[in-house]
Amino acid sequence: MEVIILPSSKEIGALAADSIEALVRNKPNAVIGLATGSSPLPIYDELARRHDGGLSFDGVSGFALDEYVGLPAGHFESYREVIRREFTNRVDVAPENVHGPDGSSDDVVGACQAYEDAIAAAGGIDLQILGVGTNGHIGFNEPGSSLASRTRIKTLAEQTRQDNARFFDHIDQVPHHVVTQGLGTIMDARHLVLVAYGAGKADAVRDFVEGAVSASCPASILQFHPRATVIIDEAAASKLTGTASYRNAYDNKPAWQGV
Repeated sequence: MEVIILPSSKEIGALAADSIEALVRNKPNAVIGLATGSSPLPIYDELARRHDGGLSFDGVSGFALDEYVGLPAGHFESYREVIRREFTNRVDVAPENVHGPDGSSDDVVGACQAYEDAIAAAGGIDLQILGVGTNGHIGFNEPGSSLASRTRIKTLAEQTRQDNARFFDHIDQVPHHVVTQGLGTIMDARHLVLVAYGAGKADAVRDFVEGAVSASCPASILQFHPRATVIIDEAAASKLTGTASYRNAYDNKPAWQGV
């Protein structure tokens, strides 16, 4: 796991965008895993700015990490709509190349398998964008999730519902269930880029970067990934003990390695 500590969310977004831009320029039909929440927004803002400057996403496909169960199609806070609003409608990704798990299906189990099949048919995910919840979840894999899990329905932890209530008028509007890529599904991506900023994420960052690999902190599974990049700000890094080592490794990283 590579840990990079930067001063601000804007710089975090720019560095993550560097990795995505390099991927897209090298592989125009790249498959990108798209996350929602507030953490990826600086990445999407930067990619939209670069698109305005000439970067094309015309051949790119996107797969969302997760989706609420029970929200009607087109709901403002459904993750399919959030991804369109925050990213894909701001660049030239073809609408038919943007995919998300079906949280409104009458056959959720079948829809989950269909989503796994769609990712496989696309050749797998080249780069997966991730955030991390205050309880260590990635995607909506709450504490206790199997480290080998695949796309499935999950019940949200109450802390997660409270954290997400800011996107709704009232917490009672936040669904209790979601469909999410599993930890095993996420680990299949060839490159994981997790971004986090703010003191509210410091405990989770400490636990998944330096703690034991455990289902109690789902993001800790990244310790087993061959290419996991964690980009955080000073506040999110404030409870780490190895910051000097992380800074030294990044400051002396060979330029040819990229992000």
